[in-house]
Amino acid sequence: MSCDSDLYIFSTDTLPSDLRFLPPLANGLLGWRVYNGIMHMGGVYNGEGGRCHRADVPCPLAVKVELEEPAQHSYSLDTHTGVFTHTLSSAGVTASQSLYSHRYYPNLMVMEVLLVRQVASKDPITVKLVTSFTPQSKDIVFESRPDYKGGRHIQGQTNTAEYPGGSCPTVHLIWTPVPSTLTLLPEQSQARWGFILIVANSSDSAEASFDEGLNLMATGNLRPSHEKAWKELWLQSKVEVAGSESLCKALIGCMFYLLSAFPSIHDTSSSFGGVSPGGLSNGGDGQDYWGHVFWDQDIWMYPGIALFYPKLARAVLEYRVGTIDGAKDNAQKQGYKGLKFPWESAVSGREVCPEDIYGQQEIHINGDVTLAFQHYLYLSEDLSVFREGRGSEVIYGVADYWVSRATWNPEDQKYHLLGVMPPDEYYYNVNNSVYTNTVAKFSLQFAVELANLLQHPVQKEWQEVAEHLKIPFDQESQYHPEYDGYIKGHPVKQADTVMLGYPLGLSMTPEIRRNDLEAYEPVTDPHGPAMTWGMFAIGWLELGEAERAQRLLEKCFSNIQGPFQVWSESSDGSGAVNFLTGMGGFLQAVLFGYTGFRVEKECLAFSPLLPNNISELCIRGVNYLGSQMDWLLRKDEVCIILREQGRRDANIKPRDLQVVLKTSGTKIPLIPGHPVTFPRGPGCVCKLTPTSSCWPI
Repeated sequence: MSCDSDLYIFSTDTLPSDLRFLPPLANGLLGWRVYNGIMHMGGVYNGEGGRCHRADVPCPLAVKVELEEPAQHSYSLDTHTGVFTHTLSSAGVTASQSLYSHRYYPNLMVMEVLLVRQVASKDPITVKLVTSFTPQSKDIVFESRPDYKGGRHIQGQTNTAEYPGGSCPTVHLIWTPVPSTLTLLPEQSQARWGFILIVANSSDSAEASFDEGLNLMATGNLRPSHEKAWKELWLQSKVEVAGSESLCKALIGCMFYLLSAFPSIHDTSSSFGGVSPGGLSNGGDGQDYWGHVFWDQDIWMYPGIALFYPKLARAVLEYRVGTIDGAKDNAQKQGYKGLKFPWESAVSGREVCPEDIYGQQEIHINGDVTLAFQHYLYLSEDLSVFREGRGSEVIYGVADYWVSRATWNPEDQKYHLLGVMPPDEYYYNVNNSVYTNTVAKFSLQFAVELANLLQHPVQKEWQEVAEHLKIPFDQESQYHPEYDGYIKGHPVKQADTVMLGYPLGLSMTPEIRRNDLEAYEPVTDPHGPAMTWGMFAIGWLELGEAERAQRLLEKCFSNIQGPFQVWSESSDGSGAVNFLTGMGGFLQAVLFGYTGFRVEKECLAFSPLLPNNISELCIRGVNYLGSQMDWLLRKDEVCIILREQGRRDANIKPRDLQVVLKTSGTKIPLIPGHPVTFPRGPGCVCKLTPTSSCWPI
């Protein structure tokens, strides 16, 4: 089963009137919205503290093609290949302009122009290249360097470091000069021109990348190498439905834009700068959260990527490891021990939120970060991230922070977390946010678990605080109040308490899960951020109410703006643009809602349920314990195929797997290349011969 192939191509005859909804082209290092005069580079920020934002980098490929005679225009984004194309068709010529951020060579962006004569003629045909590029930036003072092998070269340094004494990153641009016109000569029936742009942090890197680009052009491998890299990515993950073209197209868009925000699976530079809510193409001064990294990365975007790509999951964890020193500084400034990850992060890990209250009080970020590490371990059993990769420092440091941040209350004999802001940012300076306390409890328990695995001394306070941390619960109403003193029925900004069930996995009865959903669904702001309804949908799917879940999920379609499937944060088009957070929440509703996937310590649990309008769901490339699985879910049955072992991840040892069906207890070994089909129902995938809970070190 698959969506029609053309659903992967987003086409239109007219560009959106709001230029914010033009398609972004990114590759994990460089990000650009087509035709925009500025672009961004991962990890390049300007401004100190709360004024820190992605530095504007001028883009020499900000070019529009124009014909002298009347022409029909069409625009397409091919998500198979990550190529945006503008086609102009006139009586005499067809002109095609293609743009892409190279998927394999991250420092490289490309523009190609193809002219094809439509009628025999001895006249030359000329097209205009109209540019909005100027080699200047308000964030970087550029100076000219000598041309390099025919390419223009400028370099500059950001004006202000992220923190006093910090370094200001250097940016080099080398690009093929773009003429004002291109001409198809009388003897030519067609001609093609290529223009490359290199953005790098050093002169040596820029020149080496430009050399590579020239070589790719000379050998005809410039676009093929890019398309091959995208093809390889899509072979490792596909999420497709039958029964709803709009849903299928939305899922394709979500996967495409999320993957565009991550580095190449071949990247070994360890220079990934994290994922911000609006991605790399956005985040300049005062725009799209300044390009900062929030919990959005770890809770909303990460799970849908980690399910398919262990290497990209590790890139997120390595980003957080790289901010340990900043997190330590944040904790010390607050007067606590351990690590306090910033509510808004750039490169150093020091808090860069423009308003102090969020950094001081929205401390659930710490547990959100550790949950990503925990899920990675359960999906892979890869302990190298925690040993050599310093992940254990993250987990233990966060545990130490919770211990020093918690206050013992002798009246109820519980530890409290006082003066916090929950995920629902309508409220602040509250006590015992139920989400914050739950994620803190789980991260403390994970610290104990990891310490035992690594034979590291366990701090007795970790277990003590975890066991006695207050989790607010209203016995009379049998539901979880959002925080101490929350008045039932008061408005809520976004998904908060409903996230206890998923992604946190707090154990509760179906009655309590239902009560939580029914308490918060009617009072959640209908104009709140886009990721919210995916969490409600997952909750109702857990309770077997697929149609109710689907109605909520369909609310997200109003956040998808224009022909290129670009999301806005709010349904009226306002807020952050190319809102990856919303895409991540939407994707999770399908990946973890329709399937019932839950990443648990000893297994990947499932409990599939499809709404009436979806006849099939195909999920290809689920990566669990070193093996890849393709899943086909229908109304009454499930089929799993374990893929033949291809290229292996050196850090993950493949395990022999089996399916265990919950109702019957049936155990079915998974053999590569052999489909396994069984009636729809709950179960799990786990190791064929389960070991003790202590994995081999």
